Amino acid sequence: MDTALTRKQLVAWRTAIFAIFFVTGLGFASWASRLPAVKNDLGINDLQIGILLFVSGAASIVGLSLANVIVVRWGARRGMVATIITFSLGVFVVGLGVQLLESYAVTAVGLGLMGIGMAATDVMMNVEAAAVEQAFERTLMPLFHAFFSIGTVVGAGIGVAMAAWGIGVFWHLGAIGVLVLAAGLLALRLVPSREIVHDDPATTTSRRERVAEALAVWRDPRTYAIGAIMLGMAFAEGSANDWLTIAMVDGHDQTEAVGAVALTVFSVAMTVFRILGGPLVDRIGRVWTLRILAAAAAVGLVMFILAPSLPIAFIGVALWGAGASLGFPLGMSAAADDPVKAAASVSAAATIGYLAFLCGPPILGWISHEIGILPTLWIIVGLIVMSGLASGAAKPIAGSQVGVGHPHRERSADSAG
Repeated sequence: MDTALTRKQLVAWRTAIFAIFFVTGLGFASWASRLPAVKNDLGINDLQIGILLFVSGAASIVGLSLANVIVVRWGARRGMVATIITFSLGVFVVGLGVQLLESYAVTAVGLGLMGIGMAATDVMMNVEAAAVEQAFERTLMPLFHAFFSIGTVVGAGIGVAMAAWGIGVFWHLGAIGVLVLAAGLLALRLVPSREIVHDDPATTTSRRERVAEALAVWRDPRTYAIGAIMLGMAFAEGSANDWLTIAMVDGHDQTEAVGAVALTVFSVAMTVFRILGGPLVDRIGRVWTLRILAAAAAVGLVMFILAPSLPIAFIGVALWGAGASLGFPLGMSAAADDPVKAAASVSAAATIGYLAFLCGPPILGWISHEIGILPTLWIIVGLIVMSGLASGAAKPIAGSQVGVGHPHRERSADSAG
């Protein structure tokens, strides 16, 4: 462990990053859970809802790009103060625009703030999570992402309750915005300030030079290979979130209730494997974990597409969810192997992954309109296979301590591929 920090400080640091993952998931799902109310209160159609979602996604790309520069100039801890304020303000402004002002434009501004704040926070909290991994010398990234998943479940549950009780969008999202701000800032008080230390003072570079070095990560082939891992698994996860219920109804002739149960099975399988994934990675290494889970996701999705009965379809959904669970977090962990380049690499790899979340739904929707939803899912099978084939890029780089509870076993396991 990091000898500069006591055991108590390390645990507090880990707990703080758990909390930040949780509140970002909570804030995001709170907004998503009120989409029907947003549509009704603003009196808009599906196309206008799609535009709002695009604004959020486009703003997320801006946030991802800014995160790298923010970390280089001010560090992840100070940077997250600004981005969590931006995110929570965005949640508040969305509620204000939807209910009190009934303004489509104000709502769009709020979603822009949310997108920038959440995406930039996402990069920085993953940089901090990777540093915590290195301090504890064991794989923790899947568990951090499990806290985000738990946050989304809690946020969605609160949203259902608010809708059932007739609580307006402003009062709901306003309270969530305040909660995210308070919890996030309190958690950041426990995060240690960390500066990159150069071994040789003579090699110390200016901030401008460090920014240039950070941007140079886009010339590293490993960035794109890790991005391929994350792209495939982001499509695997995003396609389930957006199209699984429709595939159950339109593809397998089931009811909407059955579709909702299928999505729940997928989410539970993903969350459970994120909670349990760390020890598996420490035992067999990142590369083999990713390969095995990519195979599971591909087999599960094929089972779902071809399922002759409902039980087979549900087994396929569970394998699909379990297999897709660790691609994104382990991609983040691999990108952050080099502490000096962590922010730049995480930002670049995350940008590639987030493009799948932004572009995937409309692309799949257009294709499924032409050929049907189940045949369209074969594209996701191909992307999952691509992710598995690219898994070798996640091998820990020389000198990395990520996921090295058993360093020699980790290196030998991953070098086998």
